[in-house]
Amino acid sequence: MENSFSDEYFMKKALQEAEIAFEKGEIPVGAVIVIDHKVIARSHNLTELLNDVTAHAEIQSITAAANFLGGKYLKDCTLYVTLEPCQMCAGALYWSQISKIVFGARDEQRGFLNLGTKLHPKTKVNHGILAEECAALMKLFFAEKRKQLNINK
Repeated sequence: MENSFSDEYFMKKALQEAEIAFEKGEIPVGAVIVIDHKVIARSHNLTELLNDVTAHAEIQSITAAANFLGGKYLKDCTLYVTLEPCQMCAGALYWSQISKIVFGARDEQRGFLNLGTKLHPKTKVNHGILAEECAALMKLFFAEKRKQLNINK
């Protein structure tokens, strides 16, 4: 039986959010924030819907979790996100003082690791959780976008 509080369990919740984004035509990134084994925030990219380049899944989750907790710091919280955060999101996560970040697929071009963006010194990072599933959804999304562009030419 699967441990209901495993990283895989919560990453599956983030993947569900990414699938919602996919269905809306958003880049399929999903996120959940957890404290004491309870999801307190869930979100997905909303940049197209809101016409806002800052409406990444992580930013939406940070705001929702802070509202839930009644404060801006996310100590003792874990973010599960399907794609490695960009430097903008990593900066917001730095300021939130989140305790742990778990992400699925790497973003070799725009991810915070390759760009050298620092997180809060107390933030722990784990990656590669359901990475293949997370990456497959992204690849499918962009393959469909390219197909649509070729049809519209």
